[in-house]
Amino acid sequence: MSARPRLTVDLDALAANHAKLRDLVAPADVAAVVKADGYGLGLAPVARTLFAAGARHFFVADAEEGLALRPILPDATVYVLGGYAHGSEAGFQGTGLRPVLNSLDQAQRFAAAGGGACAVQVDTGMTRLGMEPSDLATLPAGLAIDWLMSHLASADENPVASERQRERFEAARALLPGVKASLANSAGTFLGKAYHCDLDRPGIAIYGGNPTPGHPNPMAPVVELDAVIVQIHALATPAQVGYGATYPAAPGSRIATAAIGYADGLLRCLGNRATALVAGVEVPFAGRVSMDLVGLDVTAVPAAAVAPGDRGTLIWGPDGIDRMAALAETIPYEVLVRLGPRIERHYVGGPAA
Repeated sequence: MSARPRLTVDLDALAANHAKLRDLVAPADVAAVVKADGYGLGLAPVARTLFAAGARHFFVADAEEGLALRPILPDATVYVLGGYAHGSEAGFQGTGLRPVLNSLDQAQRFAAAGGGACAVQVDTGMTRLGMEPSDLATLPAGLAIDWLMSHLASADENPVASERQRERFEAARALLPGVKASLANSAGTFLGKAYHCDLDRPGIAIYGGNPTPGHPNPMAPVVELDAVIVQIHALATPAQVGYGATYPAAPGSRIATAAIGYADGLLRCLGNRATALVAGVEVPFAGRVSMDLVGLDVTAVPAAAVAPGDRGTLIWGPDGIDRMAALAETIPYEVLVRLGPRIERHYVGGPAA
């Protein structure tokens, strides 16, 4: 039995989330975005589960991620969101990877190298990746365009801005008649059928994050994070906990030390903010998160109910990653992808081996 932190990944919940989104957007299809090692959950089990659940179109960040995915899912269609970037050309030679062409330069270089199947992205208001819609009129010959794409910048925050992007995207679609289209991300999926086009590209929603902030999470929780308690201090006198002595503990307090820290991806700013579940009781983080450890004030937990070797749970429930993200003043994407290699991944459910 390992003493390291453990991330439990419910692969059945992952598949159920994909199925729920597919039902929501039908007759459009639903892709799977599996960049950053399947959002930190583990590329191979995540990808195999989503393929078994019916996903056939997969999106990764760069050619290296695509090459890692190719032997896992030899029959899937894999798109590289970073496109035909300078230095990545060899990754597309004979591998079946399909670039998302984000500029006229990428399109021209890809065509000059032989062209073939690809997607094309236009910038409709995010100013990140994507060519200008006017560039569509001068695309080179030799491109077999599967999808015209764009990306919504604030689908979870600003429906007016999203509608402006959708209108620009519809204008761009008119320049490539007959080409299928893909616009919606996780939050965009819940903006209505006008955003679904032919293919939705959800990310965080598949992994259990709430794509509808301010409303109950419609997705099933996928992950649970816990860590081993390695020591418990029963205080007879007042004490300060952790670096900087930021948590004063009164006599009679009990402070547990759990073996997880910012080296594992637990955000340092969660010190004195976040909570954990210990023996079914929600308890506060005590003091700053250090590199390998964090304090938990378990005074409210019956002494007989917790001992070294037990585990405290740091992410749990239907809003677990969103709750931690809010406390850290960040987003659930960052919470997941920061979880490092020292955290053991434990998979439950999923397709038969």
